[in-house]
Amino acid sequence: MRSDDRAPWTLRLAAYAGLAFLHFPIVVILLYAFNTERSAFSFPLQGFTLAWFAEAAQRDDVFDALALSARVAAVATLVALLLGSMAAGALYRKSFPGKDAITLLLILPIALPGIITGIALLSAARLAEVNPSFWTIVTGHATFCVVIVYNNVIARLRRLPHSQLEASMDLGADGWQTLRLVVLPNLATALLAGGMLAFALSFDEIIVTTFTAGHERTLPIWLLNQLGRPRDVPVTNVVALMVMLMTALPILAAWRLTRETGDEK
Repeated sequence: MRSDDRAPWTLRLAAYAGLAFLHFPIVVILLYAFNTERSAFSFPLQGFTLAWFAEAAQRDDVFDALALSARVAAVATLVALLLGSMAAGALYRKSFPGKDAITLLLILPIALPGIITGIALLSAARLAEVNPSFWTIVTGHATFCVVIVYNNVIARLRRLPHSQLEASMDLGADGWQTLRLVVLPNLATALLAGGMLAFALSFDEIIVTTFTAGHERTLPIWLLNQLGRPRDVPVTNVVALMVMLMTALPILAAWRLTRETGDEK
């Protein structure tokens, strides 16, 4: 890149300032997870300790919430991979009346505020006389996870040369063989990236979960409840730090996969 193609230094400075503003709370959580003071946030830091990590590792309520969040995210991701890929396969080529409306309905859950989705799901569950449980949480999370997978898969399908499908058919392959040997290998990284991103979004979802969980406590709900317990602030900081790492890594991996695939195309 030539020097005259670079953005003005004022624009770059504003971008860096915006990034610093967005990530400052994360830095605060990171620092205070190692603070020796138990009661609340105090400045300056009183010291450095790893004791809160050991205390968090001994808390059964933390691991119960973590296990529930992981199970919900895993099942919601599997549902999203199935429904999102099927929807993308049905919509990517053919034009038919109502296609735009169906596409809008697919992407609407990710565009709506979470509180609207949560209220709608809770109202539907009450109308169906279904008590909030593990499966209502999964249903709520799957509504927006499907969108993530759908967007990844349909973008990849649109870049898949139709000549490959025609060549497979010309060589005698039936529809299932073409799907297994041609289509799925081309979709592999898109499915993997969509699945990892869907898992990360489901794992730390709290707004929709609040309306659909009932007595179940996922890890984000556990963290929200901890805000009213000042003596547990250090452990809460440690758990929050672990959640950030567990959700950031799949998102970064999904971004890298989609970026590398896009460069190859």
